[in-house]
Amino acid sequence: MKEGGLTVTREAGVAHVTLSRPEVRNAFNAELIDRLRETFESFATEGAVALRVVVLAGEGTFFSAGADVQWMRAAIGLTFDENERDAAAMHAMFAAIDACPAPVVARVQGGALGGGMGLCAVSDIVLATSGATFGFTEVKLGILPAVISTFVLPKIGESHARALFLSGERFHVEHARTIGIVHEVLEDEAAMDARLSLILREFRSAGPTAVRAAKALIRELRGLPRDEAEAVSVARIADQRTSAEGQEGLSAFTEERAPSWNADQ
Repeated sequence: MKEGGLTVTREAGVAHVTLSRPEVRNAFNAELIDRLRETFESFATEGAVALRVVVLAGEGTFFSAGADVQWMRAAIGLTFDENERDAAAMHAMFAAIDACPAPVVARVQGGALGGGMGLCAVSDIVLATSGATFGFTEVKLGILPAVISTFVLPKIGESHARALFLSGERFHVEHARTIGIVHEVLEDEAAMDARLSLILREFRSAGPTAVRAAKALIRELRGLPRDEAEAVSVARIADQRTSAEGQEGLSAFTEERAPSWNADQ
């Protein structure tokens, strides 16, 4: 289904969410921002078996070039309060993706700029083609990457942010991998799709609730003191071990058989 510059399709527990504005290199406008937020908020209500993983992609030759020029032009005359509302709407979109209980895999071809970097930051796995380019280019427009900063900083750290936020310099995919915004670099889109298929198979072989619990644990441990983190981690593993899925997984292991959720066995 295509609506508001976004195409969403489903197959075997996988949701494919594709930015569908290739004529503007999948740049954001208000409609696309709202549609992305609504889509990912709806994912938060789905069960672990129904939704195993989300693939986030961009139609055409470029993943996402950030903000749409026409949308930015319309923002020139906005008041401070109106600008705050626009920024809050975009932040809510990134927050909805970041909070998605299912893993999110970004498929990046061509590159990502500005807000497109925010999409990479809120994805759990980012695959990119070897020729892709990246950049926090906001300062080139006299603005700054403020909205995406709360999601980007935990990914790349303050040192890389100070170098890249301030200069606005575009950089190659290998540097994006070095700083942690990209996880794997593939030769071309065919190789990227082949790798994506393997990743989806890995997710299908894992316990659906365990995958979600592992992702939730990472978020829950952010910034906790060591003693609190220890208490949380001990409680979470006890929860999962005693769950129906945990019991099935441990039984399957000891009985040398595939667990019930493994669709590829």
